[in-house]
Amino acid sequence: MGTSTVAGAEKVNAVPGKSVKQLQEEFLKLKFGMFIHYNMATYKGVQWVAGYHSPADFNPGGKVDTDAWADAAVSAGMTYGVLTAKHVAGFCLWDSQYTTYDVMNPNCPYQQDLVAQFIRSFKSRGLKVGLYYCWRHPGFKKEFKVLPPECDPATHSPKEQIEFQKKQIAELAERYPDVFYIWNDALDDRIMPAAEALAFVRSLRPDILASSNWWSWGRKGTPYLDIAVKELRDFPEDNTAPGETCWKLEQKWFWNEGSRAGSAKGVMGRMATAHSRNSNLLLNVGPDRQGKIIESSIKALAEIGKLRDSKADRETVRPPQAKEGN
Repeated sequence: MGTSTVAGAEKVNAVPGKSVKQLQEEFLKLKFGMFIHYNMATYKGVQWVAGYHSPADFNPGGKVDTDAWADAAVSAGMTYGVLTAKHVAGFCLWDSQYTTYDVMNPNCPYQQDLVAQFIRSFKSRGLKVGLYYCWRHPGFKKEFKVLPPECDPATHSPKEQIEFQKKQIAELAERYPDVFYIWNDALDDRIMPAAEALAFVRSLRPDILASSNWWSWGRKGTPYLDIAVKELRDFPEDNTAPGETCWKLEQKWFWNEGSRAGSAKGVMGRMATAHSRNSNLLLNVGPDRQGKIIESSIKALAEIGKLRDSKADRETVRPPQAKEGN
């Protein structure tokens, strides 16, 4: 994908008085966000869920404390969060009108709109909110369903799958007007041309930005939608595309037994590289089966916040002190 698509996006005004370029510039000012991988995979002990599992398996044993997620983000100096509203399992963390395979399924013990909870918690602390949505890509093997049973890829054509996914994303954008950002996984030109994808994004709401994580590792970071994404890789030094570098604080995206946080200093290094290459850093945490961010990650996030405050203090330019006269 060259610059022609990006230039094409420029021609479409987003918010009245704001171009897509201005929204992209505002995105880059956010600098640092929290990626939250929490879904059916959390309860199955895998990173990619194969087949359809019972909604009963999604059981945190009580209300998930999304306020604690937001507090942890604030402690690190983050400015936005992105939650896995629908991952490879096909299970939806909101009450979707297009499927019963969600948190409000009669067999799911949770019975609460987790997307709405997440948004309320983050918004109440002044943080912006985005939602992750995983697309069914031709590269997925048959055992990875990705879509809810109402659009099982075993019985639905690629065209039907695309239309179903568009409807769910449009539903998210309409139902949750505070969402400023859709993080699309596995959406690339094997699913639809960039011009078509951009037109779809612009049709949702004029203030929404979208990123897309290419299926091909070799093409990750290549501009396709509004924000280019690098996953566990750095952008090149000469990157000019508005970017987002996605990294894990723990060893895996979703929680697993033995999860522990990496070092705060290591994250600071990643952040410095990302920022120097025209990119935000989106740092992932994986809440456990009770929906809690593990203690070592809570501590690491607080330490990151302290290190960032210290760095800001050191970089503050203070006016020279006037010399006293004789």
